[in-house]
This record gives sequence, structure tokens and C-alpha cells, in this order.
Amino acid sequence: MASSASTPRVVARRRTLASKSKSKKQDYDDTRCEQCGSGDFGSELLLCDLCDRGFHLFCLRPILPSVPIGSWFCSSCSSNRKTIPRFPLVQTKIIDFFRIQRSYETDCQVEDNDNNNKKRRRTRSLGALKKKRRRLLAYSPSEDSARRLEQMASLATALTATGAEFSNELTYIPGMAPKSANCPAFEKGGMQLLSREDTEALNLCKTLMRKGECPPLMVVFDPLEGFTVEADKFIKDMTIITEYVGDVDYLQNRENDDGDSIMTLISAATCSKTLVICPDKRSNIARFINGINNHTPEGRKKQNLKCVRFNVDGEARVLLVANRDISKGERLYYDYNAYENEYPTEHFV
Repeated sequence: MASSASTPRVVARRRTLASKSKSKKQDYDDTRCEQCGSGDFGSELLLCDLCDRGFHLFCLRPILPSVPIGSWFCSSCSSNRKTIPRFPLVQTKIIDFFRIQRSYETDCQVEDNDNNNKKRRRTRSLGALKKKRRRLLAYSPSEDSARRLEQMASLATALTATGAEFSNELTYIPGMAPKSANCPAFEKGGMQLLSREDTEALNLCKTLMRKGECPPLMVVFDPLEGFTVEADKFIKDMTIITEYVGDVDYLQNRENDDGDSIMTLISAATCSKTLVICPDKRSNIARFINGINNHTPEGRKKQNLKCVRFNVDGEARVLLVANRDISKGERLYYDYNAYENEYPTEHFV
């Protein structure tokens, strides 16, 4: 909503140590966007912490969906600052960062899953299929261990730059929503149950990651999109890319949150039971997969993933799954508005 003479604009600077003096407030009221020249949409104006110039969140490239946590610098000021430090391409450091476990037990788990999959395939081939259903596929890691190390280092670089630690599971922190609140029965309209076979595919993905066999993905930094994710090898349709993880909290606790990657976990009929995933402190590669501009045909054509919520053994989970074949080098995108249609994507690149 545009500002009016009777209602002073609010400049989006609530994370900084801005002066509370009257003269400073008046200066901020006169702030205009350096890109479009407009002073409207004051709540969307972000001030550089170094030069004090203003920019609309939607005029920036990459676009910012919300005010970032901590200091923020415009492109002119940030160009004079240090570039993003790369995580060391050192195996021991990467093993420690991702808490990789290499044991006989996990090796046997993968082998058992492979053997069980082969048995099931043989059993089904002997009998008549009642109905052919599309099954989820576990991702296929890159065969080259050195390449997998580079892929994991790229993710570690992005997580370190954003101040997050790696986690590949939903986390329940004291003071937030307890695990008992994650009840799929609360989902408005019901939540689809993940089949036994698809659950095994998901568990296989988890086991592979614990062993250091990550998805064939590379996190890169784009000057327009920020951190984004590319396929590092061919990925088949219906492949599980990753689970969306982070801290689980009630939506009502996060309504004024500055986080830019909050994901709905349970959309309940009662607002007090609606849960969200907050990946700002603990997360995996899902946090860096960008959304499409679903207001344009060009934006919708970029979509190659779908976001799906499942009931997995009595717990709501969010999976990102390939909705078509994905070529090597192709960037990954999904629709942030797969369910609620409340996320503003009209300014996305």
C-alpha cells in the first residue's frame, strides 16, 4: 500500500541500530529507492548499513523476500568488502562439518535396501499388476568421490555464509513446537500417506547422506539470484532431491519473523496448530533451491521440482521431488505457492 500524508512510512530498518532522534526519522521518511526512484511502499524499503541509501526489497537483484537478519550492504558497498570465503576442500573438515558416519552398519543398510528392492522388483514381475503407480526414486550420487567432495564443499560454503549449521532432519527445540505437535491429522483436508516403498526410498536417501554420498547437486552463487542449486548430473523424473528441514515452530510464533525461507509443515484448520519449518539456523541444501515467478509463463516453465507434504510414519514431512527429467547443469526451481498461494513471487527473477 502506498504511503499517504497522514500515515508516515515505515522504513524496513528494524534490525539495525538506527537513531531514534526526530531528525533521523524525518530523514528516513524522505528515503527513496535508488533503483526505481519511488518513496512508496515504505515497509519494503531497506537501508544499507554503510551508506544509508534505500532500496525496495523487490527492486534488488537478487530479490529479497524479507528484511535480512543482521547487517545488510548494497551492491556498491558490498563490492568493497571481502568475497564469500569458500569452505576448504579438505576431506576431514567436510566429514566433521556434515558429521559423516562410515560404518559397517550403514553399509549393510544400503546393501539390504538394494537387495530388498531387487526382490520386490522380481516379485512384481511375476504377478499381474493391479494398478501401475509412479514410485519415488532415491537419488543417485555422483560416482566420483572427489566430485562429491566438491558438491559438499559448495553446500558447506553456502551454509557457513548464511550462519547456519548442517542438519538433515527436522529439529525440535525447547521453546518452539514439540515433536508431539507434528501430527498429520491436523492438516486441513488431510495429508497423503507415504507408501512403504516410497518411505524406503526416502530412508535410503538419508542413509546415503550419512555416509557422505550426497545428492548430485552443486550450490553456486549468482549475482541476480544469490545462492542457487544446479544439477551436477542427469536426474530422473520422480527422484527425491531432498527433504526440507529446519527447526519446527508454530506459525503464530513466526508471523513477524525476518526469515526468508520458512516452509509450511502443517496447514491446520486451527491457526494455533499450524506448523512451519524454519531453516535459518539448521538446514540442508533445500534452503538454497529457488522459487519460480508463478505469475508469468516463463517463470512456470522453469519449474522442475514439486514440493509435497507427506505423512511419514505419523509425522508430517516435506519433500522436494523432481517433476520431470533434469539435465546436468540445469538449475532447480519449485513453486513456493504449491499449497497456500500466499507467498509473493511476482518480483522473482
